[in-house]
Amino acid sequence: CLVAPCNEMADYKLLNILCKTQRKVYQNFSFFFTQVFNDPIHGHIKLHPLLVKIIDTPQFQRLRKIKQLGGGYYVFPGASHNRFEHSVGVGHLAGELVKALREPSMDSESLINDRDVLCVQIAGLCHDLGHGPFSHVFDGMFNPQADPKGEKWEHEDASIFMFDHLVNDNNLKPLMNHYGLITEGDNENDLVFIKEMIKGSLKNNSPQNEDYSWKNFIIPALSPQKLYKGRNNEKSFLYEIVANKQNGIDVDKFDYFARDCHHLGIQNNFDHRRFIVFARVCNVDGQLHICSRDKEMANLYDMFHTRNSLHRRAYQHRVKMAVEIMIKDALLKANQDPHFQIKSSEGKTCCLSEAKRDKEAYTKLTGRGFELWCLKLTAHLTFKAFEIIERIMSRDLYQLVGEIKSFLNILDFVNNHLIQKTLRTSNEPLLTVNINTSFSITLLFQVAKFDYGKKNEDPISNYTYFYSKFNPTIGFKIPREEVSNLLPECFSEKHIRVYWKRRDDKSLEDAKKCFKAVKKVLLFYLMAVVLLHKQQCGGKISMQTAVKNSVSCQSPDYKLQIYNFAFLVALMNFI
Repeated sequence: CLVAPCNEMADYKLLNILCKTQRKVYQNFSFFFTQVFNDPIHGHIKLHPLLVKIIDTPQFQRLRKIKQLGGGYYVFPGASHNRFEHSVGVGHLAGELVKALREPSMDSESLINDRDVLCVQIAGLCHDLGHGPFSHVFDGMFNPQADPKGEKWEHEDASIFMFDHLVNDNNLKPLMNHYGLITEGDNENDLVFIKEMIKGSLKNNSPQNEDYSWKNFIIPALSPQKLYKGRNNEKSFLYEIVANKQNGIDVDKFDYFARDCHHLGIQNNFDHRRFIVFARVCNVDGQLHICSRDKEMANLYDMFHTRNSLHRRAYQHRVKMAVEIMIKDALLKANQDPHFQIKSSEGKTCCLSEAKRDKEAYTKLTGRGFELWCLKLTAHLTFKAFEIIERIMSRDLYQLVGEIKSFLNILDFVNNHLIQKTLRTSNEPLLTVNINTSFSITLLFQVAKFDYGKKNEDPISNYTYFYSKFNPTIGFKIPREEVSNLLPECFSEKHIRVYWKRRDDKSLEDAKKCFKAVKKVLLFYLMAVVLLHKQQCGGKISMQTAVKNSVSCQSPDYKLQIYNFAFLVALMNFI
C-alpha cells in the first residue's frame, strides 16, 4: 500500500488507520514531520516524529542543563556538552544498530519488526532521563550519603521513573498508539519493553521504593519460561543494544566514547561504525546474541582500552574528582539547609535527597538550577553550600595529599580504615593540625577504579561472541591465546587517593610529608604479608592465619609496630 504526502491531519488519520488494522510502524516516514539534528559526532540525524515529540517535553529538555562529565568542565575547557546531545546520539545509534541487525533477514519480520525498531530507538533516547545534577555526582556520590534510608538507587531507576512521568504528563500514549505501539495489556507491552531495555538487567534488583515499580514487570533470569515481559526469549538479543549487561558493548558507550573524546581532545581508537557493519544476530547454544566478525576482536579490545584511557585521563582525573567531591559536599550542605527547598507535587516542598521520589521536584533538579538556587540563598548566613561553590569558582580546590596504587592486584585488602588509623596514631606530631579532632573536615578518601567493565575479568574472551565468514549464523567465543600474547593479564586496578580540605598551605605540606612516610611503610607491609602468606600457606593455612602470625613479629622501632598493627587491623576487617 503506497501512502502519498498530504497535510498533517490527514497523515495522522491515515497512519492511525493503517496502524490499527495492520499493527505496523512505518519507518519510511520522510513524508511526515521529521526533524534533522546536525550533530558534530554523527552528522545529520533524522529522527522518527514520535522521537521528536518525546524530545520536545520538559522532562527531556532538562537534560540540556546537566553536564555529561559532571565536574569535568571545570578541568577540561571543551567538556561543555550535556546529557541532551548524548541522549539524541544514543537514540540515533540504537536505530542504526537494530536496522543493521535486521538487514540479513529482510524477508521476514519475525526476528525484528518495525515496532521493535521504534522501541529500541525510544529506549536509547530516554536511557539517561534520570540523571541528576552533575550526572554521576548525584547518584554515585551524593545519594549514598544523603539518603537516610540507604536504599539502592541508580540513575537507571530514575530514568524509568522519569520516562513514566514523561509519557503520562504529556499524554503520549495516544500518539504512541497512532504509530503502532502497544501501550496497554500484559502481552508484549511496548512501554514495558522500553523500560526493560533502559534498565538492561536480567536480575530482579529493583530498589525498595515501590514508586519505580520495576519488580512489577521484570522477571528474574532464573525463570526458565521467559526472561522478560516486554518480548519473548527469541528477541532477548534486543536487550544488548542500549545497555548490554552481557559484555558492556552497547550504543551508549559508542556515543559517549566518540562524543567525550571529541570534546576532551583525546584520540578515540574505536570505530563504532565498523562494529555496526559487522554485527549479526547469531545462535549461541540455543539463544540469540549479537555477535561480531571474528576478525573484529582487536577492534573491540581497542574499545575497552579507550574506556580505560578515558577513566584514567578524564573521568577519574585527580583534579576533576576534587571538584566533584566539593560539589558533593555542597549538595550535602544544601540538603541539610532548611532554606533550600524544591517545589514538589501538590504544592509541597522537599529537600534534595527527597526530590528523586517526586516527579515534579526531580524535573526541576538540574546542575544549572542548583547553582542559581545557591546564588539566591547567599543572603542566608547559614547557607554553607555557596561557600564551597565559591571555592570552586575561585579554584581554591581540595588538594591531593597522596595516592596509593594497587600492588599485586590485592588493594581490596586496603581500605580507608587502614590509612586513617595510621595517620592518626603514627604521624600526628608531624601535623600542624589535630586530625583526631577534625578528621572528617580535614581529610577525605576516594577510591579510583580502573578496569574493562567486568572487574578483573576479560570482557572479550569471556563474554563476547563472534561468527566466522564461513558460518555467519553460529556464535562462539575466541580464547585470548588465539589472538595475541600482548593482551593484558590484569584487567582491573584500584587507587586510594587522600584529599586535604583545609585551605592553609603549611598544613598541606605537612600532610604530604606524613602521607609519604605512611605510604612507604604500608606498601612494605603489604608486600611482607603477601610473601608471608605465600611461604607459610602452601594451600594448608589461610591468609588470616598468616596475618595472625605476622602480628607476633616484634620490631624494635615503635613506629613500625604501630604501622604493622594498623595495617593488620584493617586487613583482618577484609578477610
